[in-house]
Amino acid sequence: MAQHHSTEPHTHGPLLRGASDGLDDDLDGVVHRSSARIPIELDDPEVRLRRSALAPEDWARFETSMAEILTAFGLNLDKPGSRDTPRRFVRALYDATEGYDGDPKLVTVFPTECYGGASCELSQVVEGPIPFTALCEHHALPFVGRAFVGYIAHEHIIGISKLTRLVRIATRRFGVQERMTHQIAETLTELTEPHGVAVYMEAHHLCTQMRGVREVHPMTRTTAFRGAYETSPALRAEFYDLAGLPRGAHD
Repeated sequence: MAQHHSTEPHTHGPLLRGASDGLDDDLDGVVHRSSARIPIELDDPEVRLRRSALAPEDWARFETSMAEILTAFGLNLDKPGSRDTPRRFVRALYDATEGYDGDPKLVTVFPTECYGGASCELSQVVEGPIPFTALCEHHALPFVGRAFVGYIAHEHIIGISKLTRLVRIATRRFGVQERMTHQIAETLTELTEPHGVAVYMEAHHLCTQMRGVREVHPMTRTTAFRGAYETSPALRAEFYDLAGLPRGAHD
């Protein structure tokens, strides 16, 4: 029978060579692909380098440009409450795209908790809902939603908190929901080499609410399946059930 794990896994064994004591707060973890700061599917070294090279004069230039745009569109920057809005907006945008910087704690995984039997190829770990906020790369407007991530472990498992970290680095950047869904699935597959991975995301997109068709309550739903989930409708259905998603969400 499938299991819904709700606590951090615990294993025994020393850290592998190359691990840092400060790498993770999960004691007894082993480092898998420890040379990768960010899993390859979510890595963008050009963007990371560009962000890390920002100097004070860059920030000043960005704020000046944003002040010009906001003023042209109607914001009065002479009021006390809006005088610092250009600076706050630029800083908020930077914070909202921190996913490009990655998360070194994602490289830590653990030995499997499964020690044989058919359940090793059937037992699911499902986490969610994991709330997220992202920026649409088409209009730079937010979309807000939640994600559910599940996998069937093989030789490695990942701490439950790392599933949340994975969603956050995939979504705190410019992108589209469809791509983010598959990036989460691919990265989890790379990290843990599981029997299967399932990802479900749903979100409200402000670009459809504030402009264009101006839908009132739009909800975009995307899925990504890898491995055993691709070939087993029963596993997909059980994933939706464990996530507490309505039957209407099933494929």
